[in-house]
Amino acid sequence: MSLNYIDWGTIDYKEALDKQEALFNDKVNKKLNGDKNIKEDFIVCEHPHVYTIGLHGKDTNMLVSKDFLDKINAKVYHINRGGDITYHGYGQIVGYPIIDLDYYSLSIRTYIYTIEQMVIDVMKEYDIKCERLQGATGVWIDTDKKSVRKICAIGVKASRGITMHGFAMNVKTDLKYFSYINPCGFVDKGVTTMEKELNQKIDIDKVRHQLFERFKYLIENR
Repeated sequence: MSLNYIDWGTIDYKEALDKQEALFNDKVNKKLNGDKNIKEDFIVCEHPHVYTIGLHGKDTNMLVSKDFLDKINAKVYHINRGGDITYHGYGQIVGYPIIDLDYYSLSIRTYIYTIEQMVIDVMKEYDIKCERLQGATGVWIDTDKKSVRKICAIGVKASRGITMHGFAMNVKTDLKYFSYINPCGFVDKGVTTMEKELNQKIDIDKVRHQLFERFKYLIENR
């Protein structure tokens, strides 16, 4: 089974969600009908300013008013993934792998672990040391220091073994938009980007392809 790389470019969050749900539902239906040739998709995109709140998220982690959100042209959506609140915006790689976990013999836990490993491995190529943080999904830097900061957020959903939603990797994201929320519900941890860590410009399209190639390698060589 091959994994397709799909780039939606810059796309409104709701439009992307509708397209993602259509692909997800199509794959679930095919699987229920015994179809053995379900296409696997690794979708990447960027969204205009938007905040998404997961199933267990708290509205109190949004720190500004609706009027303020209107002023900064940001939207808010409650969605059906795991996790709390996060921000999506320009300069961020948002990834939506829609795959069959059963085909790769992955549990939801090992799937999330695989996404984390994908980011850790690619960041290593840029000499950015990233790690997991116990009790906190995602990919982090300086986990043993007060300056601990997240570079990639992860929130997924799986039904009948088919996945949707995914990860948000900060490459050149405007970090001020994170100051309007408690990112992922945390009040004592920071957020960072590749460009901030390296103090240099990064080719975001190159990073997209590196993430895809690493993800493909990890799920096919377990």
